Amino acid sequence: MDRIVRIGMDTSKQVFQLHGVNQAEEPCLRRKLSRSQMIAYMSRLEPTVIGIEASGAAHHWARTLAAMGHEVKVMAPQFVKPYVKRGKNDAADAEALCEAMSRPTMRFVPVKSVEQQAALMLVSLRDRIIRSRTQLTNTIRGHAAEFGLVTGRGVDKIEPLLLRILDDECLPDLARLLFREPGAEFAQIEARLAKIDAELMNHHRHSELSQRLIQIPGIGPVGATMLALKTPDPHGFRSARHFAAWIGLTPKDHSSGGNTRLGSITRAGDEALRSVLVVGATAVIRQMRRGAGRSWPWLARLLERKPPKLAAVALANNLARIAWKLMTSGQGYHPGYAMRAVAITAD
Repeated sequence: MDRIVRIGMDTSKQVFQLHGVNQAEEPCLRRKLSRSQMIAYMSRLEPTVIGIEASGAAHHWARTLAAMGHEVKVMAPQFVKPYVKRGKNDAADAEALCEAMSRPTMRFVPVKSVEQQAALMLVSLRDRIIRSRTQLTNTIRGHAAEFGLVTGRGVDKIEPLLLRILDDECLPDLARLLFREPGAEFAQIEARLAKIDAELMNHHRHSELSQRLIQIPGIGPVGATMLALKTPDPHGFRSARHFAAWIGLTPKDHSSGGNTRLGSITRAGDEALRSVLVVGATAVIRQMRRGAGRSWPWLARLLERKPPKLAAVALANNLARIAWKLMTSGQGYHPGYAMRAVAITAD
């Protein structure tokens, strides 16, 4: 049998499609295997290069196959799609994976360890709890407004609102009784969120990189932890701008014929990571307008010409570049040095 030099593997929960080629780039393997069959087959196969898509359980299979001696390359789905010749099925996807991984300019996703995935799960659970809390608080506000009870913005206003509702003798007994249920649920969510935050802070305190990243204005414990966990090898990015582009904070390019046309930001990267940077930048702008925090001369000039939301995205781009410099240099945050370094690497 021809020696297999490269295998594209389309994964799912129970079915795995394999497409392999030999040294002459001729197909020599086309097989559909069950989960147990795939593990048995790969354990017997001579070590080779395997390409899989960055989908559910991709990092688990990458670690499992690497333990068998194979070299595993994980690719983003959007980079594999152009190599699908026609139609959409498991065999076509496996062939596309096999072809895509052979390209010299292909970019691969670093395989995460089980510790990294556990910490990222902590961030994901926190995000889900916050979404549930937002939905619940909006429900409480909406029902309270039907009885003429309104309150200011912020989660901290919900508990006083619930107390006002319970003490309002003008409300029907049924309404006050029903408000107890979302009130109890709100208290449970706050307790769960406090527990998650404590675990997150514990992880942050034990991470040297996270401790350095939190020195950047606008980046708190959550943002620093997410940057430390979600960023692949920072030295894999050619410059700070490439790192900001990976997060999706650089403008879309519609240039043609020598005419440069830049649009809105691409939003091509990790949504949660991009969101936490923009929220942090918004907090910096709010503090600066109040006369607190450090001075950002270029940001003040930008706010004179552009809306605050646009300025926040520009600042988030800047914060991402500073974070990349700290991750690659191993140094702490120094305002003047960091800004000069970002200006140099952005060219």
